[in-house]
Amino acid sequence: MKRALVAYFSATSVTKRIATMLATSVDAKVFEIVPKEFYTKSDLDWTNDNSRSSVEMKDRTCRPKIESHVENMEKYEVVFVGFPIWWYREPSIIDTFIEMHNFEGKLIVPFATSGGSGMGDAWKNIQALAPKAKVEKGKVFEQGVSVEELRRWAEKYLKK
Repeated sequence: MKRALVAYFSATSVTKRIATMLATSVDAKVFEIVPKEFYTKSDLDWTNDNSRSSVEMKDRTCRPKIESHVENMEKYEVVFVGFPIWWYREPSIIDTFIEMHNFEGKLIVPFATSGGSGMGDAWKNIQALAPKAKVEKGKVFEQGVSVEELRRWAEKYLKK
């Protein structure tokens, strides 16, 4: 099997739980994408046009700062990138993460959590930011997903 990394951003711990389960199920390393400035509950209020997340998502050039980067990214062949869906796409902090790393020749597989929307164009956005990588369409997982379901889903990318 290919060497894998599970990198994720989680605003409310739902994505973190699924990312941890995914990494455990396929024996992958885990990297948490930690914002330099923590997101508060009011920052995440999508009903408020002036909340931090709303402002960030309206500006496609916004790149929230993150605490650190993946050391030795060259070790990984497959990178699962997890995030909550915000406004039908990946949060801007994921764009920061993608732009910070060299994904040339890697397979990027997005996965997400959502309160009801699909992946939208997240995979296309990520592909545009990492043009020398192959980016899959990815999948949105429900909160109650099982470790076995995650393993079965991930293994098809690890055997390619």
